[in-house]
Amino acid sequence: MTDLLYITTDAMTARTFLARTGQLRFLVDAGYDCAVACGGDAESVAAELSDQGVDVPVEPVAIAREIRPFADARSLVALVRLLRRVRPTIVNASTPKAGLLGMIAAAVCRVPVRVYLLRGLRHETTGGLKRRILMLCEWIASACATQVISVSPSLQDVYLSQRLCPPNKIRVLGGGSSNGVNVDRFDLADERAVVRKQVRGDAGIPDDAFTLGFVGRLTVDKGIADLLDAFEAIPSTPDRPLHLLLVGDYEDGDALDRSLRDRIERHPRIHRTGFVAATERYYAAMDLFVFPSYREGFPNAPLEAAAAGLATVGFDATGTRDAVVDGETGTLVRPHNAAGLSEAIETLVADDLKRTRYERAGVARVRESFRPQTIFALWRIEYARLLNRAGHAVPQRGDGQSVRRAA
Repeated sequence: MTDLLYITTDAMTARTFLARTGQLRFLVDAGYDCAVACGGDAESVAAELSDQGVDVPVEPVAIAREIRPFADARSLVALVRLLRRVRPTIVNASTPKAGLLGMIAAAVCRVPVRVYLLRGLRHETTGGLKRRILMLCEWIASACATQVISVSPSLQDVYLSQRLCPPNKIRVLGGGSSNGVNVDRFDLADERAVVRKQVRGDAGIPDDAFTLGFVGRLTVDKGIADLLDAFEAIPSTPDRPLHLLLVGDYEDGDALDRSLRDRIERHPRIHRTGFVAATERYYAAMDLFVFPSYREGFPNAPLEAAAAGLATVGFDATGTRDAVVDGETGTLVRPHNAAGLSEAIETLVADDLKRTRYERAGVARVRESFRPQTIFALWRIEYARLLNRAGHAVPQRGDGQSVRRAA
């Protein structure tokens, strides 16, 4: 039997949120016998865990990101077979498709503790029949779960307002976030000036330029069109040239149209890096972080920017409003408001004192509330609570034995 099985749609999610953050290592050290099931390159997840000295089996299960009825049926059968073989006590399934199929499979197999980790809502930015189908999928996933964990308070509010699950079935751990941020990784300290110069040199950004930065997928939902409009509306002067650094790559799903891509590629003051696995060096090249996403669960990028000592300007969207405190660690404006975004950026470009105040408050907030060990400890407490409620033993650190605690 396995204590805890994580299910994600793709290997990238498993690497980013389970392996690279140290969450699996933390739980294994706490006494949990863990396993992972994911689509895509499962071997890469196993290799990354192995490099950390973590011995966790990773099971490949093909799961399509988009709606594919026949492929989804095959994935569901594969998950049921996997669950019957490994017999987990807890299943934690996240990302929309894996969350849906994982919760159905776990309910079919009568897994005692079924956690649907709600990372975001794709239907927030869709309409028509697709929106209704996606909402139905959310309702089914939460109905099959014994507990829904939302990664942010605002996401929980939206879920409840749309009656996708009852209030007593959903909760947020601490202030939100599924992993927090390793502050030391983004605080480059004495290396910052050197790294800043290197990254700018490689990207072709002048040393004296005021540089706006964005980190994430270059898709429609990330508000890239509004970002470009806001950037191009701000004057760039010889004494303070304005540049934009985009750390990320285009995607086929929710893709930018050709005209937007051409604007990015042809603009002399816009610099695109393509996909970057380790982004910490690129924050050092920025002076202000801009995050115009239309929907999030709890975005890591604004927390990473704060850890790197940057204020953020963004849209007051689900999830983002939990990562950025408006008027304290950054400025938030109404979504789809490129003019408001541009005005907020100009204000912080011109006001060094205000920007510095936001930067200091952001670093302090991340250090106090969003260190990974803080988030991992909350997960350990939650798993113990759910196991107690289900009448199952709680794994203990050390000898690998489990003890039963009073429910």
